[in-house]
Amino acid sequence: MTDVLVDRRDGVLRITINRPDRLNALDTAMVNDISDALANAEGVRVAVITGEGRAFSSGAAMAKDTVNPGILEAIDRLIHTITDAPFPVVAAVNGIAAGVGCSIVVACDVSIAKTSGYVLQAFVNIGLMPDGAATELLAASIGRTRAMRLLLSGEKLPAELAVEWGLLTQTVADEDFDAAVEQTVARFAAGPTVAYARTKEAVNAASLPTLGATLDREAAGQTELAGTADHEEGKAAFIEKRAANFTGR
Repeated sequence: MTDVLVDRRDGVLRITINRPDRLNALDTAMVNDISDALANAEGVRVAVITGEGRAFSSGAAMAKDTVNPGILEAIDRLIHTITDAPFPVVAAVNGIAAGVGCSIVVACDVSIAKTSGYVLQAFVNIGLMPDGAATELLAASIGRTRAMRLLLSGEKLPAELAVEWGLLTQTVADEDFDAAVEQTVARFAAGPTVAYARTKEAVNAASLPTLGATLDREAAGQTELAGTADHEEGKAAFIEKRAANFTGR
């Protein structure tokens, strides 16, 4: 089974994260596949990223036997590829968007979510800090106070409240989701592509001025935190489905 499905036709690039049995958890190869599809998109006028099944993405794959060498570099590349793409990138949020899955959604230009979905930044629950430029993307989208609340609490934010806060663009009833996504895609595919590109470039330059430095800072922090006792405990607790006992070490 292909973990990332790519379809190009009529100026529309459709990317589907296709690991539904693991809630579309991402490994390094999958993240790079998404970047490759967006980077090699000649003739594309709009791109859509979505997930198969009941999740957009639960974030980076994590299990006792999971090793993701190069994942931070791959994530950094993907965030840059989304924000630099010279066409609108739409996140079709079909369910949970957690961890770097949430970062991917917020990096996109437009996000449409099912009302049953939610976003989650749960790094703190496993003794880590956010990656995928979440520390800048969230603050730019919803302000410092709300960003701190989500990043430090690790709480779920229902899709409707995420729209109210400004983290997502639009939420629709689950049964109307596919039609709403296609309506948005059709509008962008028929729109002024060059004007979209210049507008996107200007908005991102104004609102994400330190994106590269943010990604570097997060990568350094994640690398440091990955060696702490709190992360080992948090990861073990997550896998064993129990409360973590953090010691500040």
